Amino acid sequence: MDKLSFLNGVAWIAVFVSLLLAFFLLTVKTENKLANRLFAIFFILTAVDLSGFFVYDFIYGKVNLEVFRWTTCLIEMPLFYLYVLSVCYSDFRLKWKHLLHAIPFIMVNLVFVPRFYFASDIEKMHFFEFHNQMPEMHFFLFLVEVQYFFYIISVFLILKKYREIYLENYTNPSTSTYQWLFQITAVFLGSHTLVLLKGLLRYTDFNETFIWANILVGSVALLVTCWFVLKAMNHPELFRGINSKLKLAKDILPKENQAVAEIENNQNDVIKSQIKELKQYMTHKEPYLDPSLTIQELANQINIPVRDLSVLINHYMDQHFFDFVNEYRIQKAMHILKDTSKKDLTILEILYEVGFNSKSSFNTSFKKYTNLTPTAYRNT
Repeated sequence: MDKLSFLNGVAWIAVFVSLLLAFFLLTVKTENKLANRLFAIFFILTAVDLSGFFVYDFIYGKVNLEVFRWTTCLIEMPLFYLYVLSVCYSDFRLKWKHLLHAIPFIMVNLVFVPRFYFASDIEKMHFFEFHNQMPEMHFFLFLVEVQYFFYIISVFLILKKYREIYLENYTNPSTSTYQWLFQITAVFLGSHTLVLLKGLLRYTDFNETFIWANILVGSVALLVTCWFVLKAMNHPELFRGINSKLKLAKDILPKENQAVAEIENNQNDVIKSQIKELKQYMTHKEPYLDPSLTIQELANQINIPVRDLSVLINHYMDQHFFDFVNEYRIQKAMHILKDTSKKDLTILEILYEVGFNSKSSFNTSFKKYTNLTPTAYRNT
């Protein structure tokens, strides 16, 4: 089997797996249907993109369709960006304004109109044959790179804010959503870097190296797609979104500078009293035993506006809500581990008893707080 045949085979498999994953996402039962549909369309377009490795066998006399296929890659990153928003925020909905993300795709196709789409058949074939030398293609490729890195940076910023809001408002130790989205964004960035380097070889005399680079890119695309399939099948209900209307404490404080200054200067005793009452409630009522406790639920229990509670914990106590609650869970776990009457309880039973629902999260939090593993602490 020669290199081109091998590349064709890899591309066919990658396209098939991409379409299989898209079918899975469209049919699997989930509450977040919008996210799955956006990701499914993303993989359908990815399959269209990957078909470029072998589609030349079918495009004779259909160069319009082939050039249009090239431009569909400009829809992929906007779809991924919207997918990330729909996964992170449970209240995300598509709006007409999101059609603005299609502007680069429309603009590039308009650029191709005068000298390609509206050209004669002979001119089209000349354009197609020497497309690497055409200014329209240079503009297209430049726009692809600018758009790609714009959306990658935007996604990383969304994830940063998502993680901060999650830590300030939720206590479920699972961070699978953040980890998953961060991983796939990093994988996309790495994969695209390979594609960019491969594209640069197109303009050199290293034809053999260019073919091998195509094989590498095709293989990486296949491996990444297979990884997505395994992840989706093992975790079909992976994500838990947060409310996009939630604000960070640092975003609340600037709007209340005068009030905050007054409190800090004249009402320190009030703040200390609120902190004392909060700690007493946590100790006596043990709301942290609920593994899905949120700052909204705690605010309702102690009858304080969630805004005020967020500022109290995140600003005055200088802790994320996530760490504030887990500290009580760890303290209770430490007490149980030293209780000789409960020496028969396993570590797994203890972590569930104190409000955790993941062994890895419990071990990480316990070691962060005590510098020891739960087993080592029990044996000391």
